[in-house]
Amino acid sequence: MSEIERLDGMSMDIEKANMDKLKSVFPECFAEGKLDIDKLLSLCGEYIDNNFEKYKFEWKGKSECLHLAQKRSSGTLRPCKEESVNWDTTGNLYIEGDNLEALKLLQTTYYRKVKMIYIDPPYNTGNDFVYEDDFADPLARYKEVTQQTTKSNPETMGRYHTNWLNMMYPRLRLAANLLRDDGVIFISIDDNEVTNLKRLCDETFGEENFAGIFPWRKRTAKSDVPFGISQDYEWVICYAKSQIFIAGLEGGTRKYFETDDFPGRPWRIHDLTTQRSAFERPNSNFTMVNPKTGKEYPANPNRTWAVTKDTFEQYYSEGKIVFPDDYDFLSITKPAFRYFKDDDMKKAGDRFGLIPASTKLPEDIGMTQDGTKDITGIFENKVFGFPKPVSFIKYFLNIATYNDKDAIILDFFSGSATTAHAVMQLNKEDGGNRKFILVQLPELCDEKSEAYKAGYKNICEIGKERIRRAGAQLLQSDSQLSVDDMDRQPLDVGFKVFKLDSSNLKAWNGEPILDDDFEELASRMNEMIHRVKPDRTDLDMIYEVMLKMGVPLVYPVTEIRLNNKKAYSIGENCMLLVCLDEDVQPEDVEEMVEYAPGMVIISRESFKDDTAMANAYYILNDNKIKLKLL
Repeated sequence: MSEIERLDGMSMDIEKANMDKLKSVFPECFAEGKLDIDKLLSLCGEYIDNNFEKYKFEWKGKSECLHLAQKRSSGTLRPCKEESVNWDTTGNLYIEGDNLEALKLLQTTYYRKVKMIYIDPPYNTGNDFVYEDDFADPLARYKEVTQQTTKSNPETMGRYHTNWLNMMYPRLRLAANLLRDDGVIFISIDDNEVTNLKRLCDETFGEENFAGIFPWRKRTAKSDVPFGISQDYEWVICYAKSQIFIAGLEGGTRKYFETDDFPGRPWRIHDLTTQRSAFERPNSNFTMVNPKTGKEYPANPNRTWAVTKDTFEQYYSEGKIVFPDDYDFLSITKPAFRYFKDDDMKKAGDRFGLIPASTKLPEDIGMTQDGTKDITGIFENKVFGFPKPVSFIKYFLNIATYNDKDAIILDFFSGSATTAHAVMQLNKEDGGNRKFILVQLPELCDEKSEAYKAGYKNICEIGKERIRRAGAQLLQSDSQLSVDDMDRQPLDVGFKVFKLDSSNLKAWNGEPILDDDFEELASRMNEMIHRVKPDRTDLDMIYEVMLKMGVPLVYPVTEIRLNNKKAYSIGENCMLLVCLDEDVQPEDVEEMVEYAPGMVIISRESFKDDTAMANAYYILNDNKIKLKLL
């Protein structure tokens, strides 16, 4: 019997995954398992020289941030059914906890699966909450700060921008891993860090994937402000995961002209000939005549026109043919084809799943006062300050997902859960089935705040209640749907709540033992006999298995009976079968085989001895089913 693999309770090993990708493409750059960076650079046309005066974006703590982003997490997400809505049927997630650890835990399951990310991080005004990460043990730091999470970051600290960059950098690195190749991220920010955020995103996503900055007017002008200049605008920085998104959003790098004969419709020109000969395209081998001047342009027998004689008049009437004498600024000697930018954008949108957008936001996108109306309309109280309007986030959702209505949307600074509200509302309007994943630290509400007086102790309580109430309102209006809308799938207004915690599996205490203290060694070994922590439930362990195995947390979990043993089937058609009960016998394992699972996971303590474990292994192996131990 070969060594049976055990679940180690750790998140995805990002560094190993990156190395494996490099090895698959550049195996010659590895010797004895180590990467030869000089050789890798030379293969890419970059050669080492002694000139170190190169442009870099540096700050104190940057290298530690990168290490922190790739450091594996020992945490887990524990299910909280009592705070959830429609637990058994929903495809939405609400994660309560530090977003750095949550993003690490989501890597295995949602790697390159998220279509759109929207975040509204702390703006670093000197009073906003700032996440202070512990490079040694982020999870321990999280457990610490959940008791008191509000902390100012005054400019007098001397590391005002540095602290903010150290907070953002590892989170953006992890977020980038989750985006699909055609994915996009929108980040709201104000003047304090907009410059640093742009540089940070250039490094994380690549400056070639910068799509644009949207100026958002958040309020009408006020006069009682420092220096007499009212800061009425914030910014939404947009980056794509790759050029796929930008091709549709900006029309690429093509040069467009604007002329009076086609107001509001910029256009470009393209060669009107093909590489086909007159023999291959006889209908395109004709003399083209400019209707305005009568000037003739014969076809080249070796490179005919891209239109036929019959279609020429149609294209000309639609303004799609340009002649050399039509515009003084064009230096062409033969007719060309005219492509309008709006047509280019539509084609790109149809192909890549997005719609044309301008950095000039529409007038009805809303301001902060509209976000406040959204909140008070749900709670009848201003329980959250300066929320973004639902219409604001819905606008960006529509840009990114209009042609992908099953997309996954992530917001890991979710605040009052406006993103969830916007996703549900857009789904209601266009019949979509988009799913959201929200992450929020349980930041404490000030005891003097309206939220605290209304009974909400932290921001997560506000966010979850908002989703419940907004969902109920949307369902109520859904009851008034017309007969034509009745064939739409039910609106998903549910969400599964998970809370960040340490792993359900005990970790070995690796601290040095002094003076050959065998009693201490024996105590530690006895502690590990039962590896699952005594205060954790079966469902806690089931969802950790799913998380670490890369199974979406929204997949169904069904309790089943195997003789007198309890087990769990995960996913449709039993993707995984998990058993945590004691004294598993061969006949129990034979019952497991009947479910034809893709993999069986059994607690090591479920076997009375090694013989029972070996029997289980061989029974499953004979049926081509893999066994994994907890």
